[in-house]
This record gives sequence, C-alpha cells and structure tokens, in this order.
Amino acid sequence: MAGYNHLFIPGPTNVPEQVRQAMNLPMEDMRSPHYPELTLALFADVKKVFKNQNGRVFIYPSSGTGAWEAAMTNVLSPGDKVLMSRFGHFSHLWVDMAERLGFGVDCLDVEWGTGVPVELYAKRLAADKAHKIKAVFVTHNETATGVTSDVAAVRAALDACGHPALLFVDGVSSIGSIDLRQDEWGVDCAVSGSQKGFMLPAGLGFLSVSQKALEAAQTARHMRCYFSFEDMIKTNDTGYFPYTPPTQLLRGLRAALDLIFEEGLENIFARHHHLANGVRAAVSAWGLKLCAAEPKWHSDTVSAIRLPEGIDGVKVIKHAYCAYNTSLGSGLSKAAGKVFRIGHLGSLNEVMVLGALGAAELTLLDCGVRIEAGSGVAAAINQFRSAAAIAAAKAA
Repeated sequence: MAGYNHLFIPGPTNVPEQVRQAMNLPMEDMRSPHYPELTLALFADVKKVFKNQNGRVFIYPSSGTGAWEAAMTNVLSPGDKVLMSRFGHFSHLWVDMAERLGFGVDCLDVEWGTGVPVELYAKRLAADKAHKIKAVFVTHNETATGVTSDVAAVRAALDACGHPALLFVDGVSSIGSIDLRQDEWGVDCAVSGSQKGFMLPAGLGFLSVSQKALEAAQTARHMRCYFSFEDMIKTNDTGYFPYTPPTQLLRGLRAALDLIFEEGLENIFARHHHLANGVRAAVSAWGLKLCAAEPKWHSDTVSAIRLPEGIDGVKVIKHAYCAYNTSLGSGLSKAAGKVFRIGHLGSLNEVMVLGALGAAELTLLDCGVRIEAGSGVAAAINQFRSAAAIAAAKAA
C-alpha cells in the first residue's frame, strides 16, 4: 500500500525522527567510565517530568506493568489492605495484579465511562479508624474508556481524614501529556511507560517514588528480586544498573526529554488539550458519543467513541487498517466491539489529528454509519481555528 501507516492508537505513539536517530547507534559499553554522564542526568530529568523534587525515580527495562509490580512489591507487604477502583480494562488489570500478588484488595466497581469514585474513597477512608488501608490506588487515565480521574481530589480525601495510606497513581497514558504534580499532590508511587507521552518504543518502565515510599520500602516484606529498590539504588547512585540496561532506549530517552523540555511541560499539556478538543468537536458533529460519561471525565490523550447499535467495532478497526492503512484503537474487555479509539498523545499536531479524523470518517461511512462526509473534519478545523483566534487575541 502506498504511503506509510498512520498510527493513531493510544500507544505505542509516534516516535519523533530526532528520537529514532538517537537510537540508531552501535552497541555501547554500559559499564564504561563515561556511562554515568548519560544516566545520572536521565534520572534527574525524568523526575522533572513527574514534578518530583524530593524523591527518586527508577527506570526499569519493562513496560509500565513492570513498574506497577515494582511499586507494589517494594513498598507493601503480603496481606496489606489496599483500596482500588475498577472502571476499565487497565484499572481491572491493576486490581488483578494486586490480588495475584497477595494483597487484600477492597475494589470498588463503578460504571465504565466514569473514573475514580472520590466520594466513595472518602467514605472508606473516614471509616477506617484503625488505618488498615495501607495504600490507595488511582488510575489517572483509563486508556480503554478515555477517562481521566482527579488525583488531587483523592489526596484531599486522604488529608481530610488524616489517613496515612500511601497514594499510588497509574500514569502510563497521562504522564508527559496530562499534568501530574507528584510532590504537590502527595503521590507516593507514580508509574509510567516509555511508549506514550515519552514518545519512545515500549521497553522502559518509569517509577517515581516519594521519600515516604522509600521509607516504607525499608520495612516492606514482599518478595522481590529483579525490581528490588535496594539493588537499583546501590547501582543507580553511581550511574549504573544491577543488570544490562536497554542502552539504545536510554539514548532515545535523552533525545525525548530534550524535546519535552524544549517545548515545555505546560505547553505540552495545553497542546494535548487543544488537540483533544478538536477530536471531541468531530465526535459531536458525527452525532456520536464518547465513552466518557461527562465532560469532567474527558481524557486529553485518548477518545473512546461509541458506535451505533449494529456496527461492529472489530470490523471498523480492521477496515481502517486494510483500506486506509490507518491504525485506530480497538475496544477492550467490556467495550470490545462497541467502541473505537483515537489516540491523540505524544508527538502530534493539528494536521495529524485531521488525518486521523479523515480516516475515521471514511471508515465509518464505509461501515454503514450515517454521518455527513466531512462533518467531523470541518468541526475540528473550526475548533482549532477558533482556539487559535482566542489565543492570538489574548496575546495581542
């Protein structure tokens, strides 16, 4: 097929050419005397993305799932009670891991399309006078449904009742794209992965921890080996790793961080919101609805779009790929066959988003969805132009 594949899934995301070229180098000695010149700066700069000044960051050769496991096994003990919520495929996987690792999971199941139930969390925490709950878990951005939850509100609920539980945040599809303020919001363990906002291939798991979490790890009794904080700290402090690191990915990470800091985190967050608004305008023009139940849940990194009754989402995704060389995100678990997803995160601009919307329109029309050709693209263009005019007027 002529041209190249258009990638609009919510991860892996598009890798900028500067990052690809940075990884295109011969293998290097990860024990050389010069290697800490790369790694020590990486540890410091990844912390900046998490807005963590007081703790430390771990970089694991894994996906974000490995960083999930590292957080739990280093900081908690077998049988510890943890408060979690489930409202999508990835929050479900986090619950499943916690159960399989032997923690006492108090899981609140809520409607898919909504997010973390802050009010229910507050009631559970207030009722826990003996402080048996050792950790509270928040899926910041549920990729399966396009829902973002309020991490700061969960911290406020913990503080309101003086509860000492640790706060864990899954930021795999948010960090680097949606604002997360680890220190300000009192997040003890924040997890991400390289293939989303960090604009890299999959293969690096990031875990940013607070001093409180590091102190908890001193007495935590869960078995760990590969993900051990102790082993990592001992070698990371000198610029090395306790095992062979993915050297090319680390070179790519250096280039990606340079791009992030050149644009500026706040500008990146604003760009993602701007692009997401264009997608949302298109969905409205099509007469379709998002999986996210209310605007307060809208994600700025991925939109899960509900399909009309009788339209098979699996066929929609396949048709987009085969007919238009475009990868759209599929529905997962309960949403399988009912939605398709457009990932709008990472190295992305207005023209690329318009391409995604154009491919989606072609596909929807071919699959029998009754929309007006060009309606979504036009709505997004108008949204982008209107936002640009407002910004220009403010700057004048």
